[in-house]
Formats: sequence, structure tokens, C-alpha cells
Amino acid sequence: MMSIRKTIGLGLLLAAIPCLAQTTQPAPAPAATARPAAANANEQAGQRAFENNCSRCHHAPEGFSPHISGTIMMHMRTRANLSKKDTQEILRFLNP
Repeated sequence: MMSIRKTIGLGLLLAAIPCLAQTTQPAPAPAATARPAAANANEQAGQRAFENNCSRCHHAPEGFSPHISGTIMMHMRTRANLSKKDTQEILRFLNP
């Protein structure tokens, strides 16, 4: 025979299941802020360099800290034989 505590606990668990199964809607994207034309040009150059050199093996990451990005780029510069210019543009793309 189930004790009252176990019965209440089971009832609460069963009552909570529909709440846990509900999906949440993603938060709306923040409104884009105006950026200087130079920043957009640098970002586009970095994106092109990423697509030309990195996208064969990697998807563009959500973001890294500048310290981690620098370490990754030092490693990948050697492995992918990146020029110094491409390395700098990709770093600017990863850390706008």
C-alpha cells in the first residue's frame, strides 16, 4: 500500500508533466542597430575570408572570447596556411 507521501509525490509529478512538455517560443531577435559603413565592410571582408578558408570544415561559431579566438586562429593559421591579412579579417569577423 502506498504511503500518503508517495501518493502526493506521484500526483505532483503527474501534474507537472504537461508543464514540462510545453515548448517555449524563442525570444524575438533584438532590433539591429546602425553600424558604421567601415565596420560593415570589415565584417564582410572577414566573412568572405571565413567562407573562403574555413567554411569547408567549420560552421561560423556563435562567438568566442577574444582570447580563445586568438588561440584558435594561431592554430588554424598554421593548419590552413592562412595569410596574416586573412587571419586578421577572420578575427574581426569572429569578434566584431
